[in-house]
Amino acid sequence: MKIFTSEQVRSIDAYTIENEPIASIDLMERASVQIASWMGEVFEGERPFAFLVGPGNNGGDGLAVARMLAGMNYVVEVFLIRISKKLSPDAAINLERLQRQGKVGITEVEDTGGIDSLSRFSADNPTAVLVDSIFGSGLTRKVGGLAADVISMVNSLPNLRVAIDMPSGLFGEDMRGNNPDAILKADYTLALQSPSLSFFFSENQEYTGIWEVLPIGLHPEILESEETQYRYLLPQYLSTLLTERKKFDHKGSYGHALLIAGCYGMMGAAVLAARACLRSGIGLVTSHVPRFGYQILQGSVPESLISIDQSDIMFSAAPALGLFSAVGVGPGLGCKPNSGKALKELIETVSVPMVIDADALNLLSSNPEWISLLPENTILTPHPKEFDRLFAAESLKGKERSDREGKSQAGYERHLLQIEFAGKHKLIIVLKGAHTSIAFPDGRCWFNTSGNPGMATAGSGDVLTGIILSLLAQGYSPGNSAMLGVYLHGLAADLAAETSSEESLIAGDIIESLGLAFQYLKGSRNETDT
Repeated sequence: MKIFTSEQVRSIDAYTIENEPIASIDLMERASVQIASWMGEVFEGERPFAFLVGPGNNGGDGLAVARMLAGMNYVVEVFLIRISKKLSPDAAINLERLQRQGKVGITEVEDTGGIDSLSRFSADNPTAVLVDSIFGSGLTRKVGGLAADVISMVNSLPNLRVAIDMPSGLFGEDMRGNNPDAILKADYTLALQSPSLSFFFSENQEYTGIWEVLPIGLHPEILESEETQYRYLLPQYLSTLLTERKKFDHKGSYGHALLIAGCYGMMGAAVLAARACLRSGIGLVTSHVPRFGYQILQGSVPESLISIDQSDIMFSAAPALGLFSAVGVGPGLGCKPNSGKALKELIETVSVPMVIDADALNLLSSNPEWISLLPENTILTPHPKEFDRLFAAESLKGKERSDREGKSQAGYERHLLQIEFAGKHKLIIVLKGAHTSIAFPDGRCWFNTSGNPGMATAGSGDVLTGIILSLLAQGYSPGNSAMLGVYLHGLAADLAAETSSEESLIAGDIIESLGLAFQYLKGSRNETDT
């Protein structure tokens, strides 16, 4: 579940070589077996392969995999990109082994003539898979010269592209200052042991394509002991966080949540959040809604208790909080001044865990001085635009605000601001996206691995708020509520899409699949135990 920096990966490799002990060439062989096995399972035997090989150890991986696939009777060609006349020691050994096998044609690419030969191979073999092993995760400088020309040409070819370890030209972490025209665009990336941090940011998806992590047997001791602030969510771990229900438990055992949501024209958000809260294990939920929303909630969510605001059309005052074990506020709330005043009063009086979303976040952006009033470990669930607006407003508090929206240049930059914001205010920031990230006050950050593009639909965020609120009210810690809530939300969407499609997915489908998502997590726990 850990995400290591490129520098850490190098030290982990070195530790494994020294302490297993194992020769570096044998560790490369072990990794190559995993890669060749993956390719053999995914691609049919009649598809040829062309390996683009660099002079370093990433090239050594490619040469070893080429030899293994040729031994499995695949048609394989190697294009050795002569960025340097000298190969790394392990790459040189694997080149010699490949030559000795005698099954693979090897073309040296030293100039435009060599590049043309690769282009001709593609034209003659339109079904060929191009395998990128020019540069690995250790790259720290943007690519130029011959390698950049090769990458640019490869990106123009129609063939399927698979990157070993890292698409050539991509950096492991911070991509600012890189040359986007000199980064290989892979359809698949096969990460070795751990994904790189850059894989989790939207601007890099066009380079990584679909990425998978292949275990290569690095030393378990160093994997366990090496510290990192980054991790990603997997069901085997999250299943251990689920609490067991006891025979004599009753609805009072599972908390009482207060959901403050809805205004004139946006009561659907309140309905979705309340239904999601109930489907996530809560004992009782009270939905606080404007007076005119009473019949809507009572008819749509009969399992919810109703608290009626004194206003007909908006949130204007919170009820007494003594009954509740957690509070959620924001879905469909609207941004009227009276709602802002009520939100401030809520923040100043709440003494139980709280999750804040949607219009409640927008009200905070309009009144950034309230952020310092938020109780420690309050969960905020912004999407990127809401986060940019919130961070810009808070950072420019008390100054002239010319750009109320704010704007981060890239996902990595927004990620750094997310960690800074969480630490400064001691909050848990759930930044929603394809890999929703959860930043904690102590600097830790977890990335989600469940979910699909079908979740880009109205009401999906309201469902997440309801799930997290339910878990908070049941007594899960704010951190565990955020992690479980985010993963279950995405997992339910994945399960729903399996029975229909990503295109047809709506927020209500996510709610209806929550039961299956809980079952899946429990099954992961049982698999781990056995």
